[in-house]
Formats: sequence, C-alpha cells, structure tokens
Amino acid sequence: MPRAHAENVIKNIISAIGRECALRGHALSDTLVAFMVKAVVLDPRNGFNVDQTLTKQDVQKLEELCLNRLMEKCSPSLDTIKMQVYFDMSYTSRREFLEEIHRVMESRLSPVSREITDSRVKTREELDALYRKIITYILLRSSMGSPTDVSTVQEATAALQSVFPQTELGAFMVLLKRDKEQQLSELTMIVTGIRLFNKASKKEGEDTDLQELMPAVLNEALPVTSKSIENELSAAQSLAWKYTAVLEKLTDPGSEPGVCDAPTVLLKQALYNIRQHEVFLKMLLADACLCVSHVEILKSELTSQLKLLKDTVKLKSAVPTAKVFPLFKTLSQLWYGLQDEAELLNILNDITLNMQPFVASQAKMFSEAYLDGLLGSSEVKTDDQRMIVSSDERIVPAEMKTQEWLLHETTASFNGLPLQYNGICGYTLVNRDGLLLPGNPHIGVLKHKEKLYVFSSKEAALKFASRSDSLIAAVAEKAKHSPELIQLLKLHRQFSCVSPYPEMQPGESLLVKPITKCESGTQTDIHPVETNIVKSYEWNEWELRRKAIKLADVRTKATHSAQTDLSHMRRENATQIWLPKSVACQSKRDGESNMPKPQIYLAGLRGQRDGNVVKTNLTRSVDE
Repeated sequence: MPRAHAENVIKNIISAIGRECALRGHALSDTLVAFMVKAVVLDPRNGFNVDQTLTKQDVQKLEELCLNRLMEKCSPSLDTIKMQVYFDMSYTSRREFLEEIHRVMESRLSPVSREITDSRVKTREELDALYRKIITYILLRSSMGSPTDVSTVQEATAALQSVFPQTELGAFMVLLKRDKEQQLSELTMIVTGIRLFNKASKKEGEDTDLQELMPAVLNEALPVTSKSIENELSAAQSLAWKYTAVLEKLTDPGSEPGVCDAPTVLLKQALYNIRQHEVFLKMLLADACLCVSHVEILKSELTSQLKLLKDTVKLKSAVPTAKVFPLFKTLSQLWYGLQDEAELLNILNDITLNMQPFVASQAKMFSEAYLDGLLGSSEVKTDDQRMIVSSDERIVPAEMKTQEWLLHETTASFNGLPLQYNGICGYTLVNRDGLLLPGNPHIGVLKHKEKLYVFSSKEAALKFASRSDSLIAAVAEKAKHSPELIQLLKLHRQFSCVSPYPEMQPGESLLVKPITKCESGTQTDIHPVETNIVKSYEWNEWELRRKAIKLADVRTKATHSAQTDLSHMRRENATQIWLPKSVACQSKRDGESNMPKPQIYLAGLRGQRDGNVVKTNLTRSVDE
C-alpha cells in the first residue's frame, strides 16, 4: 500500500471518530482524537498488537474504544488529557506571544494603512479626508483614546499639525509606498510621544503620577493577573497535598485491607489532574512575574525619559527637531512596550480561566468534606515539609561505587538539573501503585545512562539504583495504563516510536521503528597546519612577467649627471651604482690572489680651452 494511501486511511479513522463525536454533541479537535487513538493502542489492556497491521475488525474496535473514552462523563483522566492538549495548542514562549501580538496589531491596522498609502487624491476634500485617516491610524496604533471621541481627535490633530501640517500632504503623496509606510510609522511615534509628554506636563510639580500615564488595559490586568494565578496555584497545591495524603494512606503496605472502600483509581486520576494543573499554573505564574518585572523597568525608563524631555524643552521657545524628535520616539516605544505587557498578561489570564473547566470533574466527584473524611487523623504534608523531612537522608557515593551520584556540594548548577519524571520519584510511582511524590534532589541525584533521577527517600533511591532498568520499564507501563502521565512525567521520548497519524507507514501499522535524530554540525579549519604566509606571493603569471621585465629594465639603466658653469659648486651630486656582490669559491686547497688597484690621474681638465690633457698612471704594484 502506498504511503500516501496509508496516511489517508489513518486520517479517515481520525475524521470518522471526530464526526461521530460531533453527532453526539462534542466538538473535539483532531489533535485530541489523534492522542486518544495513540493512548488506546498503547494500553495493553485493549489487546492491540502494534507490530502487525490493523484489520477491519481492529479498526472498528479502535473507533469504538476511542469513542467510549472520549464520551466519558466526569472523567478526571479525560479532562487531564484535554487540558494537556489545550495548553500545548495555546501556550508558547514569551517571544512568540509578543510576535503574535504584533502580527494581530498589524493585521488590524493594515486596511487603514493601505487606504492611506494607496490613495490618489486630487481635490481639497479628498486631502482633508486623507488627513483625517492619518489621524485615525495614529489613534488606533497608539491606543490612546477612541477615534470617535471629539476631544481625543482634536488633541491628536493639534499634535500632528505641529510636526506634519496639512500643507505637507502634497510631498507625502509623491513618495513611494514603502516610504509612505515608513513616514506614517514615524509620525505615529512622534505624535504619540508628544501626547504622552503633554499629558505628563499637565500635572503641576516635578513628580508625575505614572499610574495615569499607564495604558488602561495594563492598569486593569497588572493587579489582577498575577494575584489570580497565585490564588489558583495555592488552591491547586492544597488540593494536591490532600489527594497525596489520602492515596499515601490507602496505598500504605502496612495499612489494614478493607478499611476504606474509596475508589483508588479515580483518586489517582484526580491527583494526576490537579498535579498537571499545578505544573501549568507554575509556568503561567513565572511568565506573569516576568511581565511585572518588565513593567517596572519600563516605568523607570519612562520616568527618566519624561524628565529628560522636560529638561530639554524647559523655558525654550523653540527646540531643534533633530534633538527632540528622537526623545518623543523613545517615549512612544516605551508606551508600546507597556501595551505589549498588558496584552501578554491578558493572554496568560485567559489561559488560566480556560483551564478551570478541566479540573471541574474531580471537584464534583470528590468534595473537600469527602477527602477530609478519608483522611481522618492523617496529617497533610506540603511538598516543602516532605523536602525538609527527607533532607537529613543523604546518599554516600562511597557506599555505591557502581552508580554515579550527583550531590549539591559537588555539582555546579545543581538546582537547574534536567530531572526525569518532572522531579517525581519513580520508585514510589511503581511501588505505591501510581502515587506521585516529589523527589528531593538534596538526597542525591542518580545518573543512569545519561539521565538524572530523584527520589522521595534514601531507601527509594537505593532500591531504584539496585534495579534501575526494570523500574524504568515499570514506569513506562504505568504510563501506558494512564496516558495522561506521558506529558505529566515528560515521557515523550520513551514513546516516540509510536507515530502520530500523519506519519503512519504503509499497511496501517500504528508502530514503526524509531528514527533516531539529532542535531549535528561540523567545523572545518581554514588552516589546520600553521604555514608561513608570504605576503609578496603572486599567483598570476602575467603579473610575475611584468615584475620580471621591470627588474630587467632597471638593471640596464644608469644615472647620468653633468656639471656646467652655472651649476658648479652649487649642488651635491649623487650616483646610483650596483653594489658588488660577495662571491666566494671553494677549492681543494686554500689560496688567495690579489690585483693591483688602478689609480690614474688626469691633468689639464679645467681652466684650459685648447690645452692638452696629461694622463699619469699612479698604479702601484702588488708586491710593493
């Protein structure tokens, strides 16, 4: 069967399950349905042989099981999976959130910007309409008042006319579209800065109340978002501690059997649900606290910028635009940054509110009074209290030389280690039938096959280290029975061999061999071996020929000079010669020879027009 046809078959299964859910009144995403298909196939209780292709009966059975799981009412396990899918589709990094905010803003303003840059005005009325569109664009981009408010429009018009009077529209119209967009953006920033400065200058005195200059959405979101997430997290943690205490009591090996008929399976599902909610809330709270810190930084910069602007324009009738316009632009950029933080806080708050329905089922099934009744006289310990109790137990690496242990005293960046199972004790999860207890890194972190594991007690650490491979496999089996643990414990890599529906192999098999992928890179040295780089090296033979001709030509040249009566004794003469080379020869015996040094004197060269020149040989013999 071709691969494309196999993919269509799997997509049809997903679509069929989705349509049937919609007919039953539940509109579910394809991502959720695909995850449920994967979870049903993984569960060994369903009897699917993932090494063989699915028959028609297998497909029917798979669809029925998925429909039954997806249609469950008041199921904490299903709600946890829905919450995980929703969070994965809604949450992203801070940088991508800000990029999305900017993209939405640009898409909202693009029709107005296009009308301005593409307009072809000819009459006076059309020029007035274009100027009003520019003012509307500035108000929409700055979010400082509504374009329908008369006072706001008048204020923005006055600020715009001070930097871009209506008479400049003619020069604006002849610009290219790209230049128009750039000038429109600069005008928006300058006008926004002017309006902010005017708003701050209305307050008498040196100190300006920044609260009045903050965006309205920021004033609404800043005090609410972080506090609401903190309250949600506090409630989730208290409930998680209660569920943990109840399950710790019910799964205690020393407890008497039959004392309590509580539904342990549902209690575990509720614990997984609330623990996953806690993990997501911690991520959202960290982002919200980062937003608050950024707001404080922007406030400080805004205060200093306003003070600088006041000092620049104080008691001056005119200020050069090259000096004041950059200050207005910086002021508007700070304003836009505050708006971004406000929008990001609203997004985080919306995600927090949208996750609340996913924890409603466990609240309906197990009330606070019911949990208190199950607890009885048992103590509810917080995660911090468990850490304090177990911190006295320390692993001594010398006692277990066959395993590698990381300790707080000897490991750098100990608090930032990437722990397996999201910091949960794997031994307790297996030994206590799915109980989640947070591990304590201060006991000792086990490094096994390049992965790091933490434990809730020293006893659990020693027992896990003695049979690590079997317990790791047992944790994976627990996750197959409870698919919500795959994301909660971050077990994606262990189950990466199961392909999602768009990656199925021919034959409708739901299990394929894992393809190991990794990021790799190579670097080639330009000069692996150090060499002597000759600066005068020339590869061009024609350049070498030119240099050789030049040298040969120089050797044939001689410098000539002549003296006249006018130049006699009035300048220094110089002669260019080729210095003799040092020449030596080697023979079988040492010897030497000498030649007489010729000395010839010419008399009568000067002072006689018709006189004869007398030549006298003064060369002396070598022997003298």
